[in-house]
Amino acid sequence: MEGEKGLSSGITLNREQMPLQTPPPPVLPPRPPKRSRMSDGSSRRFPIGTAIVAFLVVVGSVGVLFAFSGAKVAVTPTQNVVQVTSTLTAAAGEGDLPFGVVVVEKTATNSVESESTENVTQSAQGTITVTNAQEASQALIKNTRFETPEGLIFRIKDSISVPPQKNGTPGSLTVTVYADEAGERHNVGPTTFTLPGLKGSDTYTKVTARSSESMQGGFLGARPAVGQATKNAENAKLQSTLESQLKTELQAQVKPGYVLIPGGTAFVYEMQPDTAGVGNSVTLTTKGSARGVVFPEEALARAIAFQSVGTYSGQPLTFKSLDALSLAPNEGLIPVVGDTTFSFTLTGSTTLVWKIDTSRIAAAVAGKSRSGAHEVLEGFPEVEGALLVLKPFWKNTFPVEPAKITVTIEGKDAKNAKK
Repeated sequence: MEGEKGLSSGITLNREQMPLQTPPPPVLPPRPPKRSRMSDGSSRRFPIGTAIVAFLVVVGSVGVLFAFSGAKVAVTPTQNVVQVTSTLTAAAGEGDLPFGVVVVEKTATNSVESESTENVTQSAQGTITVTNAQEASQALIKNTRFETPEGLIFRIKDSISVPPQKNGTPGSLTVTVYADEAGERHNVGPTTFTLPGLKGSDTYTKVTARSSESMQGGFLGARPAVGQATKNAENAKLQSTLESQLKTELQAQVKPGYVLIPGGTAFVYEMQPDTAGVGNSVTLTTKGSARGVVFPEEALARAIAFQSVGTYSGQPLTFKSLDALSLAPNEGLIPVVGDTTFSFTLTGSTTLVWKIDTSRIAAAVAGKSRSGAHEVLEGFPEVEGALLVLKPFWKNTFPVEPAKITVTIEGKDAKNAKK
């Protein structure tokens, strides 16, 4: 027993020293992968928001492309630099090369100290505008009388011819008249005139006159005076003052679409009667008038082109500048109102700019491809070059409707070149 006990005691195992035998773990189905956690503990999901933003960007980009789509043609007009030596004849207001006459008048005064006293017997004078409501011109001979409502008589010193009425507008002519008598009584303000010599005829009511300024210079008696040398010196100063003013006003009278060529003006200066100034002074007056011959710009450009540009066949033109051209009347005189023809010579140089009809360009390229549009525009003599723009970039054909095509004129002469 003791031996059994000893044996038993010898084989007893300490459970703490022996490893435990555990059954194998059960086989479980695979779990889905765990979602990773962000640093803030949130789960990482598919970036749906980012995808929406990207989609909107794409859609917006396409929308912008279509919003800024369009068709444009930027045209550079043809220009011809020409040397001009042309003799031309123009007709008053009609024909292939019409002309017109513009007239302006101004007076300038200056007061100087008197140098002496003189007895003066002087008639008043001034300008009147004679109108003619007849269908034919009206000739008025030298010394024709013009009478004011008060019975004062003024006369013209030279014969005149008053133009006829046209399109319901009476013809008119501005002339200088002189009082029949000396004295201040005839220094009348603006008034109307009739022609006593025509009384009793239909012409009496159709040929009349009106003044827009006072008659001046009428005097009878003693007054301060200056010598002729002083008058001449002051007159020269007044003319210089008047010339710049007359040039400015003459240019202002040129209607849009007409041109005044250098050399196409004439200036006339006339010393007016002296008048007594304040105190012991004398007022000296000089009257200046300027007239210029004007032409429709396009008609004149055509006339020059027919003589200077071999390939020209009547297309609309304009000028880049007229500064280097000069006009000389063939008979030495700038025409006056009432003249029917005017012959002149142009010399110098100028640049002719061909006008562009933008609607015609748009119609020509409508529905064409880029290459087709270029080919069509090569047949336009007024087009020096053209830049074609189609948007979006993948478009290669112009819209069929011309109204959807924008045509612009390029270059510093673009404004004048547009028809």
